[in-house]
Amino acid sequence: MKIAMLGSGFIARFYAESLHSQRRKDYLVMVYSRNEKNAKRFAEDYNLPHYTTSMEEAIAHPDVEVVLISLPNHLHESAVRECAKHKKHVICTKPLGRTAEEAKSMLDMVEEAGIFGGYLEDLCYTPKFLKSMASIKRGEIGKVLWAKSRETHPGPHSDWFWDKEKSGGGAIIDLGCHCVEISRNFIGKNIKPMEVMCWADTQVHPIEAEDHAIGLVKYANGAIGQFEVSWTFRGGMDLRDEVMGTEGTIWINSFLRTGFEMFTTGKGGEGYVAEKAESNTGWLFPVGDEAHELGYPHMFTDMFTAIEENRPPLETFYDGYVVNAILDAAFKSAESKLWEPVILEDWRGDEPLQQQKSWNSYDEDHYIIKKEVLPNGDNKVILKHKKTGAVTQKVTQANK
Repeated sequence: MKIAMLGSGFIARFYAESLHSQRRKDYLVMVYSRNEKNAKRFAEDYNLPHYTTSMEEAIAHPDVEVVLISLPNHLHESAVRECAKHKKHVICTKPLGRTAEEAKSMLDMVEEAGIFGGYLEDLCYTPKFLKSMASIKRGEIGKVLWAKSRETHPGPHSDWFWDKEKSGGGAIIDLGCHCVEISRNFIGKNIKPMEVMCWADTQVHPIEAEDHAIGLVKYANGAIGQFEVSWTFRGGMDLRDEVMGTEGTIWINSFLRTGFEMFTTGKGGEGYVAEKAESNTGWLFPVGDEAHELGYPHMFTDMFTAIEENRPPLETFYDGYVVNAILDAAFKSAESKLWEPVILEDWRGDEPLQQQKSWNSYDEDHYIIKKEVLPNGDNKVILKHKKTGAVTQKVTQANK
């Protein structure tokens, strides 16, 4: 498909590298930038036939089939409005909006216009994440009880991120959107997020927004999603996920320590190491194929295949809206120091039901709490009597 890129900065170039690598059939034909010099340079770097400083011109161009928004957060809504006006399919970088209200406005626009709306949440397309999701869907770790996602680094690349009015917040809006959607997938997108408890602070940088936050998202089935986000972490970009279920656990390390390590004195010059790397000397953690490790190829394949097959992608504008609603509650909780409800005007998942807890039986009279093999080989089970509630243990000696 023929694509117009809105934006010419850091993420736009990451997207372009993914789209134009390894003989992909979906390719850029147009770039829009507010700065003509940047637009021209981007077009030359990626051999694009068209560039412009007019957003409407880029979107309305007859060669353009799909619009890719890689603009600062405060420009997403106006860009989607133009896409809806000209009936052009649109895919938008994260977060969808600065608030749930903005995100809902964009969701309504694409649905009313009858165009495709894809949410570019790349970390929900990494190879490790997709394989983890397949295991969870097969029931290999049982019911997911707790999903924890962490993204930390020394801070973003562009000035607008640090401007609370333009970005909508700090580390929560920039990184929390990733972590919240990762946990939503693990727990189940059909499970309603109910309330949020969040701590946030501005610890290092002279900005109005938070540069460090930790939050808990409570879901209707009792599961907890946890996010840890920071612009104060030193040493690169740290992306990690943990999922705990009734029958198993998954740990994912997506960036920073992924099995590729090297040491250099710096003799070879100032080469690029990896996104958010703070040094190019000493022990380094390069990434073999950043776009692949961060999920971009799988993400774009899903998006464009979904357009061709007239189906929703794995990540939709609706998902972006739910994420923004959760983050709204996080911001409110960070101020109130209380659990704050997630306000969803449009909920399309399962209705919350009263939690039904069930325990595994050991025999007719007992539930089993735990079983284990002791260092001497004995087998122990810890039991609870179904009627009296008494907790006892039973040990079976190992065969000598």
